[in-house]
Amino acid sequence: MFMHNKRLQYTVRVAEPNPVLASLMLEQFGGPDGELAAAMRYFTQGLAEEDPGRKDLLLDIATEELSHLEVIGSIVAMLNKGVKAHISEGDMEEAELYLSLTQGGSSHTQAILYGGGPALTNSAGVPWTAAYVDSRGDPSCDLRSNIAAESRAKIVYERLINLTDDAGIQDALKFLMTREVAHQKSFEKALYAIEDNFPPGKLPGVPEYASMYVNASQGEGDMRGPWNDGPEWDRVDDLQQVLPADDGDGTPSVALDAEDMAALTQLAERTRSDPSSNPTTGADLAAGPGAGRTKSEIENA
Repeated sequence: MFMHNKRLQYTVRVAEPNPVLASLMLEQFGGPDGELAAAMRYFTQGLAEEDPGRKDLLLDIATEELSHLEVIGSIVAMLNKGVKAHISEGDMEEAELYLSLTQGGSSHTQAILYGGGPALTNSAGVPWTAAYVDSRGDPSCDLRSNIAAESRAKIVYERLINLTDDAGIQDALKFLMTREVAHQKSFEKALYAIEDNFPPGKLPGVPEYASMYVNASQGEGDMRGPWNDGPEWDRVDDLQQVLPADDGDGTPSVALDAEDMAALTQLAERTRSDPSSNPTTGADLAAGPGAGRTKSEIENA
């Protein structure tokens, strides 16, 4: 059961309305790395979690993320207060009102469609989707995803902070950014509290492939480092060594019964191409400058 406390987790102080900035702030309201996506990710994980410690952690952070959604949503609403009032009351000249709505971002959509309220969209007006919730139901996999999500959100908050000189907004965003850091620390601790947490899941990797590094992008810029060289790695520079990686010939195959094979043979015969033919095509008939060499051009040469 949830109960709403009317006080925000961090006080929102906005110096002046700015609908364009409001539309940019929506990235952390209804965007892929925003607070709603985080809350839903951790709630769904927490509800399915069997470990009591992780369950408590996930539900704690999920609930706090909803409070962060309220903070960022309040910033958006405050930044839209002026344009919301003017467009509702129609008390500005048409040109002034038009200019105030079309300065950039999706501010015009926010004002006209949502009345200046925080919409569940990203900064480009794309609606929030449950596809942002990337849980897989395995704690070592999901905790890594959570760590990455908190890292991404932290970076987005950094960029939003750099977009405004409003001290009150900066303070609130710095609080939200720092909570992403704290959550990342918690998720890191939870991950490493699981013994043998790598690789994710239950099945071990196949030993002969687990330490193989395939240098598949070769040429200028080739680099060596602990990620691809040294005693932990079986480095492969000659790609022919691993094509294929198994002891087969690399050719795909499938076992078919007689009925399937007969149908496949019939299909192949019906759709067989004639490599000796060179039919005149529409490209030949309609060829103009820049079409390259065509059959008619060669025949008439």
